[in-house]
Amino acid sequence: MESASQDINLNSPNKGLLSDAMTDVPVDSAASARTAAPQGLTLAEEEELRSELAKVEEEIGTLRQVLAAKERHCGELKRKLGLTPLDGLKQNLSKSWHDVQVSTAYKKTQETLSQAGQKTSAALSNVGSVISRKLGDMRNSATFKSFEDRVGTIKSRVVGSRENSTDGLHSPSGAGDNPPQDNAPF
Repeated sequence: MESASQDINLNSPNKGLLSDAMTDVPVDSAASARTAAPQGLTLAEEEELRSELAKVEEEIGTLRQVLAAKERHCGELKRKLGLTPLDGLKQNLSKSWHDVQVSTAYKKTQETLSQAGQKTSAALSNVGSVISRKLGDMRNSATFKSFEDRVGTIKSRVVGSRENSTDGLHSPSGAGDNPPQDNAPF
């Protein structure tokens, strides 16, 4: 094979030749020929199996070469199209998320969580209405009304005493015609 980008023809008479890049598959037919024949095999059966093994190893090497050439060609096409590895990653993640969403386990989990959310919402609504009712009952109780009356009395005393104390104050400049301004935050 002359170049790495050359397409490999599986029907080529050179299909069994390995390139320099494909030396990672150790094929030692001499060492395998030296081993003793397994029990139960005749010499002819052993030779047939060894021949078949050599052919399979040869085909594996050829397929690796074809795969490497196809991967290079795929990379060139992606580069020409402007596709980046990030685009491929996005596509893989999108497909994986879609696969998760259509899975039975995801659907069951989603359904269970939805039911739990509905039950929790109903329970919180019930708790809210109970608290509201209890606060209404408490507000209508004699103790609360007594407390409310006392707070109102204290407020009127504080506000009343404040109004009385500001009525007697006069401006140091002698301009008593303008009423005092109440700058209190309440």
